[in-house]
Amino acid sequence: MADALVDAYAEVFTEPPWNEGEESVRHFRTRLTTDAQRLGFRAAVAQSSAGIEGFATGWLTQHPFPTARAYGKVTAQLGPERVTDLLMGALEVDELAVRRRSRANGLGRRLLTELTTDAPAARSWLLTARKATATMATYHRLGWHELRPLPGAENDIAVFLSPTHPGATAGGQRPQPSRPIRMAPTKSAQAP
Repeated sequence: MADALVDAYAEVFTEPPWNEGEESVRHFRTRLTTDAQRLGFRAAVAQSSAGIEGFATGWLTQHPFPTARAYGKVTAQLGPERVTDLLMGALEVDELAVRRRSRANGLGRRLLTELTTDAPAARSWLLTARKATATMATYHRLGWHELRPLPGAENDIAVFLSPTHPGATAGGQRPQPSRPIRMAPTKSAQAP
């Protein structure tokens, strides 16, 4: 199965806009073995008689938040408080790959749904490259919520919360405590 996943990964991510090279494909094989040992690891795989059509992988984001790969950019863009509030303990969608021959039929949506359906407290997140405009449009269309970067902190990645993530309703912002409303006493409530 690992060879088939690597083949699917190579087909998807060596094409534009990703343009990953052979070294990245080899690194994916190593990552897959390591990632399968992570807490909460899961995979959704779609197969046909032709082989693997697509797959999605993910795991639970643990403390401390990583700094390797694109994680440092996530922290720079969102700030440590939002990372802790919105991402820690949530299901991180690491890879979503659909072969060219299987696109435009909802397979990506189905894989994403299968992977995230029972996420802890309905909290899932993912990141993608801003240059992948078709991918970003797909996540928006599927109801994922793009988090706004801190002012002046936008970089080449975008972070999305799942439609069911409680932080998505607040636009990924920390909820502001409401100010108490003071009502003037009515005449009947005033002391004589």
